Amino acid sequence: MLNIVLFGPPGAGKGTQSEKLIEKYNLTHLSTGDLFRKHLGEGTELGKLAQKYMNEGRLVPDEVVIGMVEEKIKSTPDSKGFIFDGFPRTVTQAEALDVMLEALGMKISGMIALDVPEEVLKERIRERGKTSGRVDDQDETKIATRIKVYLDETLPVAGFYENQGKLTKIYGVGTIDEIFGNITSVIDQYK
Repeated sequence: MLNIVLFGPPGAGKGTQSEKLIEKYNLTHLSTGDLFRKHLGEGTELGKLAQKYMNEGRLVPDEVVIGMVEEKIKSTPDSKGFIFDGFPRTVTQAEALDVMLEALGMKISGMIALDVPEEVLKERIRERGKTSGRVDDQDETKIATRIKVYLDETLPVAGFYENQGKLTKIYGVGTIDEIFGNITSVIDQYK
């Protein structure tokens, strides 16, 4: 089973690359952002709680996120593997994910970290905000907060996987296909 953590700051291209990886490797997409938006759209209590944190540019509490992820994994038992897009966001979540996967007889194959300069990230997020309708992509203060939260709270997750020998950094600037080719050359080594 191929389980990949696709990692990087907001605007790095995780969503775009995830779609291509899912198609090539027949993986199940696991995006906490998508799970949150589903709950937001359905107006669930979890969705309302997640919205409060997201509107402030803050991370949703670990226990909420872990529960959603475990439920998704268990609901797709025939999957060839998962691509974790935007998760785990903290070392605590990464540790909990490893424990959960081990209990299910699974493990993370590797982490691909998209490395993109901050000014490029901000421009990509602003452009996405023009077409996505996402409020958090349209406000400069929220964009800056999201990038700061990533640097302060999420970036240490890369060190967690690096200590396990599972981290590969990919330069995330170029054409979508160039970046995809660099990612797949790494993933093909996991098999």
